[in-house]
Formats: sequence, structure tokens, C-alpha cells
Amino acid sequence: QLQPVESGGGLVQPGGSLKLSCVASGSSLAFGWFRQAPGKEREEVACTSRSGAVKSFLDSVKDRVTISRDGATNTVHLEMNSLKPEDTGLYFCASSTTTGRCPLRPDSWGKGTQVTVSS
Repeated sequence: QLQPVESGGGLVQPGGSLKLSCVASGSSLAFGWFRQAPGKEREEVACTSRSGAVKSFLDSVKDRVTISRDGATNTVHLEMNSLKPEDTGLYFCASSTTTGRCPLRPDSWGKGTQVTVSS
């Protein structure tokens, strides 16, 4: 199974936007984005089934993020708007080949991409 590979992280000012991308296995049934801030546990930010019919979002970001999948390129995008300093963290892409449900039950993880929200 192809390990997910993330891209698109960086430094952004509060109120700004960022789009993360993840190339994952085409055989995966669901995909998700997780984040981990220093000293905190990893949390799921967003999840989507392969078809996009099932999605879930972390309450604190649900009005500010979208998750989508491009089937032609097996790329999953996480678009984040109105970013806040508390959105800072290492963002991981994950996928599941066993179930298309959300929240995700991942069996493959990427290495992460850093997102820093700071002025």
C-alpha cells in the first residue's frame, strides 16, 4: 500500500488560508487529516470517504475547512481558512483500506507537514 505523502504546509499569518495536499493509495476507502500540536494528543481534523458521500470534521474547525478528493490523481486536499494560532501543528494524512467510514480507522500514515500560524 502506498504511504500517503503530504505537501503544502508552511507559515501563514492569522486569518490566512492554506491548502494541504496528500497523494494516497488509490485503493483506500477513506482518507483523513490529523494534527498534533506540541504537548497535545493527535486529533482528527477532517475525514472523507472515497466517494465524498461521508465526511466528518473536528468541531473547532468545521466552519473553516473543507476536505476533498481528486480521484484522477488520488490526491486528498484540506483547505483551511481563517487560520488561528491554535491551528498550529504537524498535520498528517492517513488512509484506510478496510473501511470507508468516518471518523477514520487508518492503516497507513504519512510523515506529516508542519503548519504554523503566527504573525
